[in-house]
Amino acid sequence: MVKFVCGNIDITDRKKIVFFLIFLFDFVFSQQTVTGRIVDDGGENISSVLIINMSTDQKTSSNSEGIFSIEASPNDELRFVKAEFTRVSTRVLTSGYNPQLLVTMIPIPRDVGEVKIVKKPTGDLEIDSRLAAKVDKGEIVREAVGLPQPVGKMREKPAEVKQVLLPILLGSLDVQGTYDLISGKARRQKRQYRYDDLQEHIMWVRNRVDNEYFTKAGIPEERISEFIQYSFEAKPQVRTYVKAKNLSGVLLRMEDTMPVYLERLKQRKQQE
Repeated sequence: MVKFVCGNIDITDRKKIVFFLIFLFDFVFSQQTVTGRIVDDGGENISSVLIINMSTDQKTSSNSEGIFSIEASPNDELRFVKAEFTRVSTRVLTSGYNPQLLVTMIPIPRDVGEVKIVKKPTGDLEIDSRLAAKVDKGEIVREAVGLPQPVGKMREKPAEVKQVLLPILLGSLDVQGTYDLISGKARRQKRQYRYDDLQEHIMWVRNRVDNEYFTKAGIPEERISEFIQYSFEAKPQVRTYVKAKNLSGVLLRMEDTMPVYLERLKQRKQQE
């Protein structure tokens, strides 16, 4: 009885070993080296693509010519991954014959922002207002580098009547504020600041719009600044857009003031 049991155990173990060897032989010899090349949609080689065998978790990368090789068995899934490209997957052929793979990866579309095409004025204000904008290279550099923008303006704040009278009612006296109001210094400061702001806003437009945009509409080059100032006064919304740094809004609103300004300019010349 003992010999019979032992004999059965030996046969069972022998079968397990044989089965394991057959499985191992099939696994080892079914694996093969899969090679290929990875390109983009323009046919250019893509390097440093991560290739993963999803069945074995084996990994490799493509070289500078887009070439790769990896061990895989029939029906294994190969996954190709690279930043800024869509992920691609393919399976090893079950027939055992794998020609060199050609894998095409498509770049992921990116938002490159507004692209401006510089063209000559056409004479149509509606069209030219969208073509007149100059490229502010300084602003582009500041945005790219991330330079902090100054907050407010570094200038002395004029004295206000309320700020001077309130301390007096509370029993104290703002000597400097009182002097600035009485001497007229506060009033001169406000006038100067208004002038400075006006010139700054005019130059903001001049620095971003070609002179030809105005001259093509009939405005003499020497009167461009005068026209911009007139548009600020005739249509205050123009200046609001300047403060908001919205050039498109500025140009579209200035178009409304051009006919009136040109008519006044014509009448002025006739009177002269």
